[in-house]
Parts: sequence; C-alpha cells; structure tokens
Amino acid sequence: MFSFFQIQIYRGKFIAFAVFALLMGLGLSALATYVLLEQWLENAKSQAADSFSRVESALQNDSERIDAYLQRVYSNAGLVADVRYFLGNSAEGYLTVRLQNSRYDQTLVSFPEDMKAFLGNSGQNRIVQVSLHTAEQGNVVRFGSSGGTSFKFNVPNADELFRETIRRGFVIRKQLLDPNQISRQLGEFRFLVGSDALFANVQNNRRMASAAVSPAGEVYLPGGADRAGEALFRKAAANGRGQGFMRLGGFGRAFYVAYRSQTFDYQFVSVVDLSVLVRQKAGILLIVYLVVWAVMGSVLLLAAYNLREAAGFLRRIIHSIERVKSANFTPVSPARYRKKEYGMIAAELDDMTLQLNKHIQTEYLLKLKQQETEMKALQHQINPHFLYNTLEIIRSSALSGRSDDTAEAIATLGALYREIVKNENIVPLGSELALLQKYLKIMEFKYPDRFFYQLDVDEALLSLPTVKFWMQPLAENFFVHGFDPDREFNLLVVNGTARADAYVLEMVDNGATISKERLAEIRRLLSVNEDSPAESIGLRNVYTRLHFFHGKGFAMQIDNNEEAGVKITLTFAKEA
Repeated sequence: MFSFFQIQIYRGKFIAFAVFALLMGLGLSALATYVLLEQWLENAKSQAADSFSRVESALQNDSERIDAYLQRVYSNAGLVADVRYFLGNSAEGYLTVRLQNSRYDQTLVSFPEDMKAFLGNSGQNRIVQVSLHTAEQGNVVRFGSSGGTSFKFNVPNADELFRETIRRGFVIRKQLLDPNQISRQLGEFRFLVGSDALFANVQNNRRMASAAVSPAGEVYLPGGADRAGEALFRKAAANGRGQGFMRLGGFGRAFYVAYRSQTFDYQFVSVVDLSVLVRQKAGILLIVYLVVWAVMGSVLLLAAYNLREAAGFLRRIIHSIERVKSANFTPVSPARYRKKEYGMIAAELDDMTLQLNKHIQTEYLLKLKQQETEMKALQHQINPHFLYNTLEIIRSSALSGRSDDTAEAIATLGALYREIVKNENIVPLGSELALLQKYLKIMEFKYPDRFFYQLDVDEALLSLPTVKFWMQPLAENFFVHGFDPDREFNLLVVNGTARADAYVLEMVDNGATISKERLAEIRRLLSVNEDSPAESIGLRNVYTRLHFFHGKGFAMQIDNNEEAGVKITLTFAKEA
C-alpha cells in the first residue's frame, strides 16, 4: 500500500497530504466543537430566557390579580368597611368593631377570608403574605402552604417581618384609598409574592444554575441550591452585560446570561459551567470527532491509493523505457488504462513497445534473419562441397552417356540457384515447396536408386504466406544426420493437411533416430532465446524465422518415429 514511499516526490506529497489531513481534522474538530458549543449555549440561553419569562409572567399575573381584587374591594361596601375595621386595630378590636357594625339581615363579610378565596381561586399560592399598614404599624395575614391562615396585629413597620429581601420574595405595594374621598389615603397594602413559589419551576443542575440577584448584591438560589456560587452570580450581575464568559479558577470557564426585570429591581442570572457541559456532552463530541477523523483517514487512504497508482504507472513507464533501451520486447501484461497523465503515458508506452516489437519482428529481424539464413545456407547448407559433388556427379553422368539425366540435373541446379539469389523474402508455401522439390531432385540424382521422396500437400496450404528457404535446411538435416548411402531405401515424405483451426505440415524420414538426451536438448534450444550450437543452427534459424513471421500461432515439434527416422511437425494457426 505504501510502496510509493521509495519515490521521493510521492513521499513528499504523502507527507504534505498527511499534514493537510491533520490540520484539516484539527480545524474541523475545532469548528465542530465551536458549533456544538454555540448550539448548546443557545439552548441554555433559551432555557434561561424561558425561565425568566415564566417568572416575569407570574409576577405580572399576580399584580393583575391584586389589581382585580382591589377593584372588587372598592366595589363592595361591606369589604371596604371590613378592610377599615382591620386597619390599625388589634385582634380584639377588629373582632369587636365587626360585631358592633354587623346587621342581622346581612351576611357578615370577612376581608381576609374573601381575599384568600379570591387570590387563591386559581390554585396558585405565590402570594404568601398580605399586610395592611398605617404610618406606624401593620396588621398581617399569612397564608400557609397547607392552606391555613395566620394573623399578626400591630406589628411595627420597622419589624423584621416587613424587611424586603429577594430571598423572601417581592413586595407589591398598593394604596388603600377612601372611597368617599379618593384623594385621601387611608393606608397601604403590601402583598408579598414568595420567591420559593415564584421560582419553583426554575430547575438548577450541575450544568446550568440560575439565581435572582438584587441591586444590593443579595442572591436567591431556587431550590435551596449550594450557596457557594453566590459570588459568581454577583460578579455576572455586576458586569452590566447581557452575556459573557467568566473564569472559574485555573482553566475553568463559565458562560453567563443576565436578564433585567422590567417589573421589579432585580436580575435573573443563569450560569453554565463549560467543563461540566462538555463532560455531559462528551458522547456527542466523541462521535463527531470519530466521524471527522474517519473522513480525514479515508481522504488520506484515498490519497495513498492514488499516489500508489501513480507510482506504479511511473515505474511502469521507467520499466518500459528500460526495456526499449535494452531491446527487450518480451510481451508483458498491459497497463491498466487510467484517465490520468501517468496512466495514459504508461498505456501508450506499452502499446508503443508492442507495436515497435511487431515492426522489428516483421521488418528488421525478419530481414536480418533472412540475410543470415541465406548466408549460412550458402556457407553450410548449399556449400561448395555440395556444389562440387553435384557437378562431379553430373560430369560422371555425362561421360557415361546419360545425356538426358545430365541435362535435367544441370537445369534443376540452375533453377535452384536462381531461387536462392532472388531478393524476395515472403513467398507462398507452394513456391517454398517447389524450391524443396528442386533440392530433392538433385539429391535423388546424386543417390540414384538409394533415395526416394514423396510430396503430399493439400492445395489449401499452397497459398499460405511464409518466409523463404526454410524447408531445404530441414530436409538437409536428414541427409546430414539420418541418411545412409549404403542402404538401398532412404525415404523422405512431406505431408500437408488443413484442419479446422490450423494448417499442419509434417516432414518424415526413415533414417537414424535422435537420442533422448540430444532430442531434449534440441527441444530446449527451440524454446529459449539463446544462441544455438553449430550443429543445431539450421533448426534454430528455421524456428526463429517462422516464429517471428507467424507469431504465437506457430509451433514446431521434433519427435522420433516408432520404427525409424525422425518426424518434424509444423503447425500454423489459421487465426495467426
């Protein structure tokens, strides 16, 4: 997979890709963390805003209910009278004056009971205390959480019971006016909305805590939360900004959001501990990081794969060039074609090498081997000894009065040499067969009544294109290695047949056989690309020339006959 590391340019590219992927992964991870953190903080802000809105709505609702109740009081003379009885009296005085002014024909009205019934008819008991004050003192009605009512009379206005603190609640003040003289103030109502009831729906947890902060720095923590963080809420409220970040000590940081009430003088502050938030959301962050780094890893692997492919094509290009430089045109598996520069070049180089190989085979090597074969044929096969012996036999025949035989032998020898010296390299198989027949006639004239030959070739083979002068060297092998002049019957048979997929030519003789060791050596020399020893040069030249011309569709097989002699089988595929 990483074999391209051996090439400096691709090693540098991969390192650059790795650095890019690392930086991109870090950047995307940081961006994802920032986006998620922003989203979580937005959710926290929304939750804080919703809590503050509910508190403000509850205060507004309580103020409207109080106004509605006072309208009820002023519209009911009995309630107004009972309120005036309650104002400034002691418990005994309140009860006494009520009885003195009551009438048997009228229902006795109780201001505290009516107020409790009206203000509590919605099922909300946020108003926990109502007091009615004169300039010096006040009488108090307290509503318990269990529904009970308690009273205190003649409590001085400076008493701790009337001290306004955010931990106790928020006081809504209303003037008690004389119905008969509106400009005259009889006293003052103070309605205490309890903080515990008001902030009951505000949920504090480790991730986000909320509190109400007064201008004096007093802090109310809903639900009796740990008061150790009061200083943090004071600091957030004192910043004067709607939101921001604060240090928690060390590397800890917190995000806060503050809302200022339009009804009462306080701020609603929510604080989010970022470290706790990140720990609680660690699972989501881990999944995001895994996805980001998996993508970056995939990108890096894809880059490595492409670099490996490019390096493979580059090696293929270099290998192709080296093969051409060393004249090695052995076919190799074709390069996979890719629509990239290296892939296209590698494929084109392979195709160029193949085409060049074909060109050299059909042009250069064929001509070279043809010239070499013709030279070797003149030097070794139709050598001066063959010519001198043939001419001596012809002379002897002429002296003995065999004029007709002498004339035919001379004509055959002349025709043979005319065919040899012709410059054409490609001839039909019929012409090559005729050249072989001339050579065999001379050998028949040389060994009268000792040598016989037979040619039986299908007409379909006669038009097959082939190289020139390859049958005579094969026949000469018989006269050099298998022919016995002392034997009365030496036979050479050439058979040619057309099969469904190939043309087959056999050259069979009844001479001496080849030893197994020598036959194996000859077969090996025909299957490898190396120089042949002198005694096998004829066979090797024939095989090389035919293989170059006919390609892979050509095959040559040498075997011993069962009784005597050797059989050479040549196969020419029709497709080739």
